[in-house]
Amino acid sequence: MYPYTTSGQFPGGLAQDYLEPLATLSHLAHATTHARLGISVLVIPYRNPLLQAKMLATIDVLSKGRVILGAGVGWLREEFEALGAPPFEERGRVTDEYIKLMRAAWTTDPVSYEGKHYSVRDVHVLPKPVERGGIPVWIGGHTGAAVRRAGTIGDGWHPIAMRPPAMLGPEEYGAKVKELHEWARRAGRDPKSITLTIRVPMEVRARSAKPATGERPPFQGAADEIVADIRRYQAVGVSHFVFDHTVQELRAVLANIERFASDVRPKLSRSTLDRRASAGGARASKPASKKKTAKRRARSRSRTRARSSTRRRRHSRSSCSRPASCATGAAAARSRSRRRSSCR
Repeated sequence: MYPYTTSGQFPGGLAQDYLEPLATLSHLAHATTHARLGISVLVIPYRNPLLQAKMLATIDVLSKGRVILGAGVGWLREEFEALGAPPFEERGRVTDEYIKLMRAAWTTDPVSYEGKHYSVRDVHVLPKPVERGGIPVWIGGHTGAAVRRAGTIGDGWHPIAMRPPAMLGPEEYGAKVKELHEWARRAGRDPKSITLTIRVPMEVRARSAKPATGERPPFQGAADEIVADIRRYQAVGVSHFVFDHTVQELRAVLANIERFASDVRPKLSRSTLDRRASAGGARASKPASKKKTAKRRARSRSRTRARSSTRRRRHSRSSCSRPASCATGAAAARSRSRRRSSCR
């Protein structure tokens, strides 16, 4: 039974293409330079804990410290059986233990750990993640057990909202945060050190679109409505929002992202964006001065002129009889060059 639909059926069925998450994350580490990279969420009991700690640390080093681990206990008994994972009924305790072991692997050397489900002694697991204290672990789930886990061993709480039975409106979310903070205090932790996040379907409707009839789902509507929804959750402590698309067609997904970037993001205050970046471990940059901005633009124009001059010289020597194709090839080459230089 899938826990996030009223029917209990997985959206679209289970016979779909799904890329292995850690392999995909490694590819994204190479393809990007600034974005934080994460999994929402990795089912922790499915993999050997020492091996997945090593794989995640490797990706973190390759990405220069940009990995966030979303951690879940799993929900599909048949997958546990197919993978030969620990018993389905033990998945919560196994997850707690594996997270503690992975933390030890990220912060100590040699690594020793004694548990009910896994033990290891004097093993070297190197290199360590870039961030001191290891990779941030955001605990997925909305249940009482997930809230306890986030409060006692998590660096963040990462529930799905607006999907039955986990609606998690602002008031419900705020009540769960109080529970989480109580668990943190009992464990001797600072409740404010735990990052509060939420994952929801989001759609910014085009300005020309007619308003939907009936009750508007949160995070789906006009830009001003999305901004108001974000602020309601910020009021109960949420600093990170992970948005799911509401459609499958790629052009529509990209158009929605563009509308968010152009119509929603500018309406969020600079201080709001700074707090969000700081909470995720990424340093919020100060706005550049006019003088520095002018210098950057001048350098950019200089580089552009140099590239244009180089292209003209190369093209004059070329025997290609199809200039349009040559120009396309040059653009692709420049794109590849930029990608290579950004990864050095």
